[in-house]
Amino acid sequence: MTSLLLVLTLFLILSYGAFTWHYVANWRGLAHWPRNPRIEHSLLGLLLLAQTVVVVSPLSASGGLALGVGHALSLMVWIMLLIYWTCSFFYKVEGLQLFMMPLAMGALAFGLVFPGRHFVSDLSNPAFVLHILVSMLAYSLFAIAALIAALMLVLERALHHRRVSLLAKQLPPLLTLEKMMFQVIAAGFLLLTLTMVSGMAFSEEVFGKAAALTHKTVFSVLSWLIFASLLLGRRLRGWRGRVAIRWTLAGFLSLMLAYVGSKVVLELILQRG
Repeated sequence: MTSLLLVLTLFLILSYGAFTWHYVANWRGLAHWPRNPRIEHSLLGLLLLAQTVVVVSPLSASGGLALGVGHALSLMVWIMLLIYWTCSFFYKVEGLQLFMMPLAMGALAFGLVFPGRHFVSDLSNPAFVLHILVSMLAYSLFAIAALIAALMLVLERALHHRRVSLLAKQLPPLLTLEKMMFQVIAAGFLLLTLTMVSGMAFSEEVFGKAAALTHKTVFSVLSWLIFASLLLGRRLRGWRGRVAIRWTLAGFLSLMLAYVGSKVVLELILQRG
């Protein structure tokens, strides 16, 4: 990493930390600067633009794709922030900031310390590059769905115990969050299906062998089955509330074990590229 990228990464970490403090302080009534959504949205847009340089630079190193565990997490969280920033034009997404800002700060710090060693050098097939980007977008959408599920759990417990916290007061209605969560899951499920189908095709074409039955494949299929069951249960039996939250979190956990879990074991524990 060049000195310029290092300085820019540290600046972004501090900026997302300042955003985190700003939101938490306002929700707790301790802030010296009141909320101004328009200014916050504009500043976040500038940070995302700066983060584009940090994310794209390692991905294009030596004419290939650097997709080590740290770089991959940074890319995924950047996509999540971009989706959140875009959706905030059309939806009320209050509450997600409390999760998104620390997540962005942590992902950048993790990528700085543990960039990883996975490097994809063969980019001659544009469809293969598209496969990678679609998979990252799918994981990012499911991560957002998991965050919404966590917010639903906070709001549902607050309503159940009749204790409305400062955070709960900032959140959209429970039904709005639930609708948003299923919309995100439906889009993510479509992209995950495309990722799995194209992954089997490219395994034969790029690596010269059919997709092996590894723990990554098992957890990917398991997560696909969980989300498929959730969407069917929603449509046929009207699943909602805690049932939907549990299935969403279980599907996301399975997906992270398939992708991030395998990268952590291979690159950080076994020291393999």
